[in-house]
Amino acid sequence: MLAFARNNLSRARARTALAMAGITIGVLAIASLGMGGVAFQQSILQGADTVTQSVWLTPGEDADFAAFEERHLEEVRQYVDHPVYTMQQESAGVEAKKASTGATIYGFSHPGEFATADTGQIPDNWRSGALVGPDLADSLDVQTGDSVVVDGERHRILAVLEPTPQSSFVRTDNAVLLPPSQFDRSTYDLLMVRTDSPNEAFETSEDLDGSLNPGRDERYEVNDAEQLIDQFNQQMATINTFLLAIGGISLVVASVSIFNVMLMSAIERKEEIGVLRAVGYHRLDVLRLMLAEAILLGLGGAFVGVVLSVLLGMAINAELLSDPLAFTTEALQYAVMGFVFGTLASFLSGLYPAWKAANARPVEALRD
Repeated sequence: MLAFARNNLSRARARTALAMAGITIGVLAIASLGMGGVAFQQSILQGADTVTQSVWLTPGEDADFAAFEERHLEEVRQYVDHPVYTMQQESAGVEAKKASTGATIYGFSHPGEFATADTGQIPDNWRSGALVGPDLADSLDVQTGDSVVVDGERHRILAVLEPTPQSSFVRTDNAVLLPPSQFDRSTYDLLMVRTDSPNEAFETSEDLDGSLNPGRDERYEVNDAEQLIDQFNQQMATINTFLLAIGGISLVVASVSIFNVMLMSAIERKEEIGVLRAVGYHRLDVLRLMLAEAILLGLGGAFVGVVLSVLLGMAINAELLSDPLAFTTEALQYAVMGFVFGTLASFLSGLYPAWKAANARPVEALRD
């Protein structure tokens, strides 16, 4: 039966190719859009490691202190097994040889945890020198090795930083980073606990909140990215649904094309079908033959669509994730979904033409 159906399709190659192309485009739209959405979601979450794997603390609304002191830092450290970093923040004027402007001044105990150097190097044992954000470096027309004056103090630029990722909660593009020892105060505006995974960060956040705020008073405000991640995942799910709907429309158009091909085939082969019925083929045999042709169209088009989708997905993964084979289970599910939908759409499109061909009377078919 399948061989007979394949021979019938090969007799109208142009029409068959166009019908299969429609299914291919529909499957390609569904699978590639889904894979692309998953890759984009992964790239955002990977770029947000600083946020998703961190817990940050600020003075709570019931705190009897406006900034953290060393005793608060030690109190936090006794409840966690992860490194705790400090941050200070001020605003000040910054001067260079050719220009001057205002900027945010950060004091980091470990700047390499918050920023990456574009030129120069961030020292491990940081006691002097400055790190300058890229936008500020452009505004002041300075580079690594030059000097800037912050609040009357001159600092040599050790590195110009890379642009801040969109997901980062510390914006260093228009900022100067200095060692904590360069600040006039010994208090900290923010404490950050760095964990190894988002789930570990969520657990650490709950433990710290319970340990540091045992009563109703909120001395420490403990934050993590769980709510942000949930909101982001919900937004991505909505976007993926919208994209899949667009892909579904193209698959509907392809289904109409297959319906047209199968219906025209049934009309043009009316005499042939009459001969088959006259020599002993039953209605069910004709129905199965026509449906087999529709399924072959769907399988062929869907297979090509999946192959193209995987190749396109590899290109997207290479661009966004730096690994062409970084397919997740969810991404591969979109490929399977596209294949199933493409084959099913082709099968459904062939039902009416197959029924019409199977119910044609042999005598009338031969007379026509």
